[in-house]
Amino acid sequence: MIYLDNSATTRPFDSVIKAVSENMAGNFGNASSLHHMGVEAEKVLSAAKKTILEKLGADGEIIFTSGATESNNTVLFGVPKAYRHNGSRIVTSSFEHPSVENPLKKLGEAGYEVVRVKPPKHNEPQDYEQRIIDAVDGNTLLVSVMWVNNETGFVTDMSRVYRGVKRKNPKTIVHCDAVQGFCKLPAKLLTADLISLSAHKIHGVKGVGALYAGKGVRFEPLLYGGGQQKGVRSGTEPVDLIAGFAEAVRSYPDCTEKYAALNERLCGLLAGMQDIGINSYNNAKNILNFSVRGVRSEIMLHHLEEREIYVSSGSACSKGKTSGVLAQFGVPDADTDCAVRVSFSPFTAEGDIDALAEGIADGIKRFRR
Repeated sequence: MIYLDNSATTRPFDSVIKAVSENMAGNFGNASSLHHMGVEAEKVLSAAKKTILEKLGADGEIIFTSGATESNNTVLFGVPKAYRHNGSRIVTSSFEHPSVENPLKKLGEAGYEVVRVKPPKHNEPQDYEQRIIDAVDGNTLLVSVMWVNNETGFVTDMSRVYRGVKRKNPKTIVHCDAVQGFCKLPAKLLTADLISLSAHKIHGVKGVGALYAGKGVRFEPLLYGGGQQKGVRSGTEPVDLIAGFAEAVRSYPDCTEKYAALNERLCGLLAGMQDIGINSYNNAKNILNFSVRGVRSEIMLHHLEEREIYVSSGSACSKGKTSGVLAQFGVPDADTDCAVRVSFSPFTAEGDIDALAEGIADGIKRFRR
């Protein structure tokens, strides 16, 4: 089995499975309890927060959530309430994940002005980050842009965006959905007031995520209840899942050179095939999106699945439907209909890339008309 759909989810590391299992069996106390079992559970939470903060290279607070969708929703609905007097404009990109885009639609319906900045098309000399900064004015309360696009791998220079936004309007809060970049790109390239993270994208388990909040940054809670996590996210913390999250962060190796080599190898093999369009540019090297012209995505995906090779046609959240993200990057509809997204992990080997290329070449012979 060759799994190349790691932007959708990842196989948990063995060390993560061990950490989760051990905490389920032997450290199942409620972190809010005052007895020994509660204290031991709280130690796990504190250690996990420290691990994630060290990986981010940041000084602030970590709030554990059920995943990045909750983290994003917490920011998008919580920041406008906490900073309602700072303005009514929100600046974002035109290619955000649905867990950002759909809350923004709701805010737009509620009267907020949502400005969506489009990415530059391939080989066009447009300064995307500067256009985000230029969209900020004195009425802008929030900027929310993703670090790495989940469909194309397009990378936003978040440190530059943050510095430019704060120069333009120091009161504007900057949020980043960093799900696809965390542990895969250097953390020094990521700067924001609020950062959304997810465990299952980095070989942790599903059902747990985090929200980083810089010192002094406020937001109204999305969930109300027992007042856990300083009252900003109520609910009993899943100590076992959080332990696995921290272990995934510790265990994720530096794959910078590996991903670049795999990406280069795949691009080279695709270049030897007729009528292949590369849709990724300025991208994180663990993600490559390309179109096999003349073969619809669904047909190619199932053809590869017959060989036990697993890829995708885009965001798993769209369940095979066209998300519209590729169109924002200037990909024609005909190419979108035959797009394939490949995403690597530390487990991916050169032989996997060779097998994928062989499968694509066979699919072209079999299905291209």
